[in-house]
Amino acid sequence: MNSIYKTQHKTFANFAKKTLRALRLSIFLLASTATFAQQSISLEKAIELAKSSNIDLKIADKEIEKQTVLKKAAFQPDPLQVQYQGGQFNSVDFDHNVSVQQFFPLGNITKANRQLQEELAKLAEKRKALSSYELEKAVTLAYYQYLYGVSIQKLNSELNAIYTKFLKNAELRFKTGESGNIEVISAKAKVKEIETQKVQLEYDLAIYQKQLQFFVQTDENIIPDEKTSLKYSFIENEDSKAAILMTDFYQQQISVYQKEVGTFKALRTPKVGLGYFAQTINTESLFQGFTAGLQIPLFGGVNTTKAKAAEISISQSQLALDKNKMILNLQKEELQNNFQKQQKNLDYYQNEGLQYANQIIETAQKSYANGDMSYWSYISFLNQAIDIKKQYSEATHSYNQSAIELQFPTIKNN
Repeated sequence: MNSIYKTQHKTFANFAKKTLRALRLSIFLLASTATFAQQSISLEKAIELAKSSNIDLKIADKEIEKQTVLKKAAFQPDPLQVQYQGGQFNSVDFDHNVSVQQFFPLGNITKANRQLQEELAKLAEKRKALSSYELEKAVTLAYYQYLYGVSIQKLNSELNAIYTKFLKNAELRFKTGESGNIEVISAKAKVKEIETQKVQLEYDLAIYQKQLQFFVQTDENIIPDEKTSLKYSFIENEDSKAAILMTDFYQQQISVYQKEVGTFKALRTPKVGLGYFAQTINTESLFQGFTAGLQIPLFGGVNTTKAKAAEISISQSQLALDKNKMILNLQKEELQNNFQKQQKNLDYYQNEGLQYANQIIETAQKSYANGDMSYWSYISFLNQAIDIKKQYSEATHSYNQSAIELQFPTIKNN
């Protein structure tokens, strides 16, 4: 009976890895969805939609409903016993006997069964809460993954505009004899490279969109609202939601095992039986009467052993709770350190790095157009500025990942 109620919860993160591999294998199908109408939604709306349509949460609702329905099975009388006897059991005459007997549980077994079922229904609710938490985390990660893809796509467009302008200047300088053909060839190659990257980025964005759609589990081609800030708004709470959910789950699991102990102990109580019989004697009828009896579990060691096993499960759950509390605290410290590191890195690019990149591009373009800078110097400065912009996007993405992980630390429940 123990194994029936052990936790079988699987996090969305593990399940998603397998599914996302399949999504990437279907990349050739993604391009066809690009032409469909897309619905832009906020993160809050995406989470709300996911919680209302996600199949795993619907399955969790059915589990709660099932455990609630099973409360009606708390009263468990034995099957009705109906027996017929015919033969020469009174005299040489062939007589008949029909008897009916029903045994009912005594003591608090019905109450114990009902209480156990109530705790199982609550445990199903706690499981759903964990699934809902993991879903919210998965949707948030997928949402900002898409926004990161958009930021890279915008950077690609910016680079395309810069190098297209550079190509025009190079062609003009070549026509006027101010430079060699190498500048034109190099500029054309770079523009072609950026255009190729643009196609690849469109596929990446399609993948990110399908990841988000998978977690929300909707047929609509939803995309994040591009007005959303690329930087995730981290809200640090003193009371960790993860710690509360994990503690509630294990404490409820302990409550289930405690009720199991009571149920097994209650099974050691006797059962009372009532019966009725009717028979013929010397073929004359009808003679009838009533019976009463007890079923006494003389060999009740099995239920005693099961009760002891359930008590051991209580200790196991308490130890698992203590262990996972420690793991969660250590995880949060590690995540906090990583978050602070990513935050400082992002602060640099926001406060200084981007300004330097824009100044480098603007100054280099003017100097090159005026002929005050060589081709190779221009390319060197341009690549430096572009690299800074790329690092800013990467820094923002890393910050978002660390912030979301800190907001939603992984809950161990096994």
